[in-house]
Amino acid sequence: MPEALAGIRVLECGDLSAAGYGARLFADFGAEVTKIVPANHTVADGDYDRAAEAFLNFGKRRIAAADGVPGGFDLCIAGALDRAALAELAHAQPAPALIDVTWFGRSGPYAEFRGSDLVCRALAGLVQPVGSMEGPPLAISDFQAAIVGGLVAFSAALAVLLAGTAGETRIVEVSVQEAAIALAELQTADSWMQGVRQPRIGRNRFTPTYPLGIYRAADGWIGVTLVTPAQWATFCRLLGLEDLANDPTLVTGAERLAQAARLEARFVPKLAEKPAAYWCAEGRARRLPIIAVPTLEALLTDPALVARGAIVPIHNADGVSFLGPGSPLRLCATPPRRGGRVSGVEPATMRPGVATTIAAHAATPLANMTIIDLSMGWAGPLASRMLADLGAEVIKVEACRYPDWWRGVDHRPAVFAERRYEKTGRFNALNRNKRGITLDLTTAEGVALIKRLVAKADVVIENYAADVLPKLGLDYAALRAVNPSLVMLSMCAFGADSDRRDLRAYGSTLEQASGLPTLLPAPDASPTMSHIAYGDAIAGLNGASAVLVALRHRAATGEGQWIDLAQVECLLPHLAPWLMGASRRVEVPRAANRHPVLAPQGLFRCAGDDAWLALSIVDNPMWRACAEVIGRADLAVLALSARRARAAELEAAISAWTARRDADAAMAELQHAGVAAGVARAPFDLFTDPHLVARGFWQWVERAWIGRFPQASLPIREHGIPLPVRQPAPTLGADTEAVLREKLGIDDACLALLRARDVIGTEALPPRPRAAQERVG
Repeated sequence: MPEALAGIRVLECGDLSAAGYGARLFADFGAEVTKIVPANHTVADGDYDRAAEAFLNFGKRRIAAADGVPGGFDLCIAGALDRAALAELAHAQPAPALIDVTWFGRSGPYAEFRGSDLVCRALAGLVQPVGSMEGPPLAISDFQAAIVGGLVAFSAALAVLLAGTAGETRIVEVSVQEAAIALAELQTADSWMQGVRQPRIGRNRFTPTYPLGIYRAADGWIGVTLVTPAQWATFCRLLGLEDLANDPTLVTGAERLAQAARLEARFVPKLAEKPAAYWCAEGRARRLPIIAVPTLEALLTDPALVARGAIVPIHNADGVSFLGPGSPLRLCATPPRRGGRVSGVEPATMRPGVATTIAAHAATPLANMTIIDLSMGWAGPLASRMLADLGAEVIKVEACRYPDWWRGVDHRPAVFAERRYEKTGRFNALNRNKRGITLDLTTAEGVALIKRLVAKADVVIENYAADVLPKLGLDYAALRAVNPSLVMLSMCAFGADSDRRDLRAYGSTLEQASGLPTLLPAPDASPTMSHIAYGDAIAGLNGASAVLVALRHRAATGEGQWIDLAQVECLLPHLAPWLMGASRRVEVPRAANRHPVLAPQGLFRCAGDDAWLALSIVDNPMWRACAEVIGRADLAVLALSARRARAAELEAAISAWTARRDADAAMAELQHAGVAAGVARAPFDLFTDPHLVARGFWQWVERAWIGRFPQASLPIREHGIPLPVRQPAPTLGADTEAVLREKLGIDDACLALLRARDVIGTEALPPRPRAAQERVG
């Protein structure tokens, strides 16, 4: 089959995993990727390092570092180069575009900070919300920010290819910390609207949704997420708890969360009475998001994942073979390669080459692109928002009776009377830079109008359940008939051809189904979720990347295509080293905060209320510096093997030092000595984080019904300047009449008729008794 990025030549330099993953995604789609192996590179030793290196490098050509830089590339992806090396690389001009990936960006107080995956996530607000109320916060030890940063670097590089260059070397900056903040936006938006720093509320508990967690079944673990009042009532009746189903004080998730202890005393013992398969089957029959939490071994042998290419063979340079995650970007006409081999390191070469001709530099990468956004919630809207930030015209489609459910799922009369659906922070965070229209797609008029809009568009994005659009006559085949060059992204939870295609799912369901919580086992071996809806934001970033790949292919060939993105598969790269170890029957260590290889690493209590510091020691010189700072020079001589053996002792020594210090002061002192350390910021703390403030990361907009509101910048910059937030999220149907007039020539009489039939409108209406549209994440 054709490869979407064939003919593109990519050079990778530096040694940052995020850059490595971004470059690896190019190789997945047929680009020729050459990685310069640093002179100080050592062959991966140990199960974790060997698996991680194989995952990040299969499909690439690797060459030894030498004097000079080879040229003739289309793109250069650089990972955490120091400023002198970056300047030298830019001067050498190996490619017309350079993607500069660093932990914290090139400006601001943290620009020279030493980083690690854990430290980066702590400073991005992703660690503090997880774990018991008394602490410490809990985090997967590694390989999470790396994947997020890699996705953003990949998207940045594709955007440059689409926009082109104008002779000079374009340097585009990607901050891994800012990329990771995309995962915190639900909490930042909610905490801003509430004006409070949300406390950590316990393992497998996240405000404001409840129940949202992992519970014991008779033979394993199941994930449960209940959002709507109807779901809660149905769940209670399934368990024979009729009194809870009818309790008027338990309508919303926030109301139920306030009574969590009482409720769990009732339903947790019931769940433990029957096996996971029973609850999954009963949940499926009732459209409830209930899923079994799989083991790593079960994931590797899941026939649907194997058939779809989500699990692939990966061969290391020394002959070791693994099974591991494949590319989750499932473009149907130009699919990614299914696995591959890590090459040996070749001698340095300066072979000549000619870069692919790139079009003239456009004002914005996706200028003149039109995207029809049918998505709801987090995943689809994040994908479309990223494309809107890059300059595309995005037309968000809702219905008066079925608006985006991130506007709220409470259908009590006061909600409509007070227009609370215009006052939710999360909706406003995810839908900036878009035009908003209403069309009731359950009507013949709505279907006809959306087809006419699609005929003039470049991309359609949707995250309905797999059976919804076919029932409406709006699946890819139907839309391709009106627009043969259309790119369409579908984001079903488990994939359109999966045997689980009809399962109801949220971003939390996807995390539960991915096995990711097994990387955070509690003392009783119960899995721990590390995010309120991990699958949503991760799927959104993958969805934007997939669209950009398809648009690059269309620019070269004129061909559109369908993208069947299974959201659950997007999480599997986050488990790569552990999955690949399991494929060889090797148990890669799984423990909260502690790294599988490095030591010490963890979360350490500081002076003050719920104040914690993340710290990672990534090499011997860093440990020597840390030992000096904490006043334990007697420990400075310990090599890695000794540090691992004495991890508990060293953690106690670090804790004794941090406990007497303010978290920010401790971070500053350690970073000044070259030690990777970062405060575990709460999402609300990010608004005043001095680094983000100095970088202008938060952009402030005025929005009807809520006033001044913060928007997180796209983590892609050129000349150090974030792309602007051009407009706030639209109020319901704000642009309907303008879009229908402008795009379709609809006259006033027709608009009046559509308003009278509630096909269009600007106010939300109660849903019909049985919702026609079931949506995912």
